[in-house]
Parts: sequence; C-alpha cells; structure tokens
Amino acid sequence: MTLDPFYPIFDGADWLRRLLPLGIKLVQLRIKDRSEAETRAEIRSARDLCAAAGCQLIVNDYWQFAIEEGCDFVHLGQEDLDAADLDAIRRAGIRLGVSTHDDAELERALSLAPDYLALGPVYPTLLKKMKWSPQGLEKVKEWKRRVGATPLVAIGGLTVERAPGVLAAGADILSVVTDITLNADPAARTRDWIAATRPTSSKD
Repeated sequence: MTLDPFYPIFDGADWLRRLLPLGIKLVQLRIKDRSEAETRAEIRSARDLCAAAGCQLIVNDYWQFAIEEGCDFVHLGQEDLDAADLDAIRRAGIRLGVSTHDDAELERALSLAPDYLALGPVYPTLLKKMKWSPQGLEKVKEWKRRVGATPLVAIGGLTVERAPGVLAAGADILSVVTDITLNADPAARTRDWIAATRPTSSKD
C-alpha cells in the first residue's frame, strides 16, 4: 500500500470526524495524558472512522491497544522503541513507522526495516520543546539518500507554503500538526494541504 503524501496528526477522534470527509487518506492519532479507558475508546473510534473513510490510521505509541483493537499501523519514537515488544508488533502484522533525529537513531531505525522513517524537526516547531535544532532541507536530502526506497516523512514546523521545498528536497510524506489545529479555519487549511501535496489528485 502506498502512503499518501499528506499526513496530519491529531490528538482525538473528534478531529477525524471533522476533517476526514475532506479527503484525508493518512492520519496519526497521538493521544497524551488520557486514561487507558479513554485512550482505548479514542483508538476504537478513530479505527472505525478511518475504515469508513478509506483512510490509513497510524496509532502513536499505544502498540498494545493497536493490536487488541485490530489496527494495522503504529508509530514509535525512540523512547517508545525501548519499551515496545517489536516481535509482538510484527507477529500481529502491524506496520511500523519510527521517528529519527540524528545518525544513531537513523541507524537503529533502519535496522528494524520500518515501513517509513520520520525526520524532524525540519523547521522550528511550536508543538513541543525539542533538544534537536531544526534539521533543514539539506538534512532531508541527506536522509532520503540514506534511506533509499523507505518512505521518508518530514515533520516539524511544516506549512503549506513550505511544502513544495520539502517535497523537492526528497521527502515522500509531509506530517503536520499545528498548521491545521491552530489555524483559524482547520477545514480550509486541510483542503490547502491536500491541494499542495496531491496536485493531480481527484481528492475523492
């Protein structure tokens, strides 16, 4: 399955209810600071919404729930990798995306044969304080040379206006959070993103 080049990340299923109908085909559910029961319910809702919309759901971090709720894709950060049962994930047939920020993390991630690799932050980000400086477009180019056919996800400070340059640098997929969720009109911004990343798509 080819992954869509537009990859928004949301912190709850309500966002999916609002925006999936616009044509999103790849989305991550990243839940923080919720109870286990709430987290499981959100994953279950997101799973059902994505199935109905023909959208690929990627569950951040909660690989056990992903297995139990019949999801088929998880994203793990480097710290998540330390605690995850990667054998159980693979046995369940779940695909894997991994975050990277430096050479050591890239080599570790490549050794796992992931289904995509994420590099960030490409630009300064509002989402969270990070110990890594912005990577820039040259690092995107370098990472793409190194990962070869593995899809490369760029994340961190991305905007619609920056999208063409990041794609030209070699990113296969652009991941975005605050450029949509903090926008005055998230629906219009989502449409702009779809147009920027799928210019020849029928958007259906």
